[in-house]
Amino acid sequence: MNPRGDSRPLHAFQACALGQTMRSLRAALWAELAARSSCSPQMSWLPVADSSASRGSARRSRSVNLVSEALYSEAMAEALAQARACLDHGDVPVGAVVLGPDGAVVSRGRNRRELDNDPTAHAEIVALREAATAAGSWRLTDHTLVVTLEPCAMCAGATVSARIGTLVYAAADLKAGAVQSLYNIPGDARLNHAVDIVDGVMAAEAGELLRTFFDDQR
Repeated sequence: MNPRGDSRPLHAFQACALGQTMRSLRAALWAELAARSSCSPQMSWLPVADSSASRGSARRSRSVNLVSEALYSEAMAEALAQARACLDHGDVPVGAVVLGPDGAVVSRGRNRRELDNDPTAHAEIVALREAATAAGSWRLTDHTLVVTLEPCAMCAGATVSARIGTLVYAAADLKAGAVQSLYNIPGDARLNHAVDIVDGVMAAEAGELLRTFFDDQR
């Protein structure tokens, strides 16, 4: 079925024109988002509730009741404490915690790339490794990863590989986010596991911490 609503094939020049129109619309959308974000040139992030940048539809948690909301907020507060600790060693302030099936914190992590000279030492990876050690298994089914910034492609892939049940994050990352902003890795139906997503928990606090960090770097 073509855009005219019938089964007639598009000619090559019509298909080309349609592709150019879609690219123009996409470029206009991202230009508007960049103007709205007024963030650091190194990283653009938005509180998820105010962002229309999501692409695709990440698999959303079926429901977030008051008990879950309180649990996620408490866990995010701990993740933010980990993020603030990054300031002591010059790393971008991103923190994470992993909750076990009973909701208790089983591991904590923070961005350590500068500290360890390790390109893979993102907060999520550090926390997932510690959680797997605590669980005695790489399969973290029914665990919840809570992180202050939307995961990148590496970390989003790690949530799938670890069989994480739910991913909770605060601020959206428009330049590197691989959960909703640029890609939808945890919800990609072609993969062998899908992760429930809860976004926007304490997004304003996480965004302000990042904004202050990059302002201080200028």
